[in-house]
Amino acid sequence: MANVAELAAAALTHGGGILRLAPTWVPRSFLQPGRRLKLHPADYYALGAHRGGIDERWFASTTPAANEGATPDEGLSYCVHDGQRFTLQDAVGELGAEMVGEAIWGEFGRWPVYSKFFDNMGPIPHHMHQNAEQAKLVGQEGKPESYYFPPQLNAIGNNFPYTFMGLEPGTSKQDVIDCLARWDDGDNGILDLSKAYRLKPGTGWLIPPCVLHAPGSLVTYEPQWGSDVFGMYQSLVEG
Repeated sequence: MANVAELAAAALTHGGGILRLAPTWVPRSFLQPGRRLKLHPADYYALGAHRGGIDERWFASTTPAANEGATPDEGLSYCVHDGQRFTLQDAVGELGAEMVGEAIWGEFGRWPVYSKFFDNMGPIPHHMHQNAEQAKLVGQEGKPESYYFPPQLNAIGNNFPYTFMGLEPGTSKQDVIDCLARWDDGDNGILDLSKAYRLKPGTGWLIPPCVLHAPGSLVTYEPQWGSDVFGMYQSLVEG
């Protein structure tokens, strides 16, 4: 195979400055696919039932998916050119500023963001993404993210088009600790401390790090920082 720098440069030239990437599909073992991502019905469990159904499509990703049992390149975007393929991660590493621009390369030395569609039949468990200081303790980066609910992909809302967000005023640290202590008792009751908001296609919001959220069942476009770090606070969903 030609070296990545040559392949990436040729692919950029061929695309008129646009690097065309192959679809990147990611499963989540704790969720049920919403089946609105235009994936062939036979392919939702293409990686095996033990890996879970494919419910996410990642775009322009140089971030590996933090999934148990994942291959090292799960979540990474690939470019296919002239019968050969290479990761966007490797292309950025080889071409640097030529690929991502002087400002981004100078500050981060990589492509530091990616985006995705996620599409689930029901809600995602109440969870949060650590900030930079917290994530650094486990060798990761913090993760702010934002959501947009595209009307074109949300003709139906599936099972629960509402998102629980944050904690209700008056919730104490001990209340949360008590919920976590009930993790193996079934539903640990963390949602009793939160409030749900109805999702409206054509709208969206920003989720800073450290904010608990349980995203609802609309197809969601999610630009985010290049990290897959998270902490789960809800023990059981739709159980």
